[in-house]
Amino acid sequence: MRAARLIRMALLVQSSPGLTAEALARELEVSRRTVIRDAQALQEAGVPVRAERGRAGGYHLAPGHRTRLTTLHPTEAETLYLSGLPSALRDLGLSDAADTARLKLSATLLPSLRAAAESSVRRFHLDAPAWFREPSAPELLPELARAVWSDRTVRLSYARPGRGDAVTRLLEPYGLVLKAGVWYVVGRVPAERDGAWRTYRVDRVTALSPTDEDEPFVRDPSFDLTGYWRANAAEFARTLLRSTATLRLTTRGLGRLPAVADPAGVAEALESASAPDAAGRVTLDLPVESEEVAFAQLSELGADVEVLAPEGLRARFREQARALASLYGVADQR
Repeated sequence: MRAARLIRMALLVQSSPGLTAEALARELEVSRRTVIRDAQALQEAGVPVRAERGRAGGYHLAPGHRTRLTTLHPTEAETLYLSGLPSALRDLGLSDAADTARLKLSATLLPSLRAAAESSVRRFHLDAPAWFREPSAPELLPELARAVWSDRTVRLSYARPGRGDAVTRLLEPYGLVLKAGVWYVVGRVPAERDGAWRTYRVDRVTALSPTDEDEPFVRDPSFDLTGYWRANAAEFARTLLRSTATLRLTTRGLGRLPAVADPAGVAEALESASAPDAAGRVTLDLPVESEEVAFAQLSELGADVEVLAPEGLRARFREQARALASLYGVADQR
């Protein structure tokens, strides 16, 4: 474990001279004191890592020195070929570039490593979208990806679910995230106080255009896309649930609810569920994205769920019940 960390630290110092102890600690996920101890260990092993003070300080290798740690191990070559999602690269318009990069990489590998790398592709395939969902790349995704790459501010129009209007924002797009087959863009809205960070579903972006500014925006070097997503994913999922449906569920329906509804909403609903009534049914308030989405999700529970509110959603199920009764020759029981 420590040996791998020391190798990584030496490569970081070589590729990014001037990294501070704090920056290295963040990259290596260790304490500042551990970084100092590891630097001493590298020096004792003959790697001339040195710390310099001042504005141009940080950790450096001695002038002219380069480590010999860049040769790939067979396992590293295997995993390198698994580092990208083919479907994601295709959605972003980068599949051709990725294929070319892999060919160039293969040409530089020793024959034994080339075989190891190529064998991984025959053994593993990464399929990001969920089952029973036809993956489709949002039309504006490639254009938005180009804005992310070039740090260009864009004017973005966004359709809000359950509402007829769309909002328009000036957005500094910092990154794109693929989650369960759905693309999201994370960026900063400079017009809002403190330049608030926002997350938008790309398939709900209805229009995208560049701004009149020629210069790219200045990217905040402290922003960590992975860290942001991990910290805010659950909260973002909760913000999508803008409506509430009051339900009465059988024991079986309650057990199946997590399989059909949004996990964030189900967790909240279960905390406030009533005690079972005489028939064993439980009443709860389920946060949902919209009546349309709730109807599609709850329809899978059949007679194990009764919608009590809102009236519009209950009316949808009443109409569905009448249509099914008519279809199957059952008298209308009003």
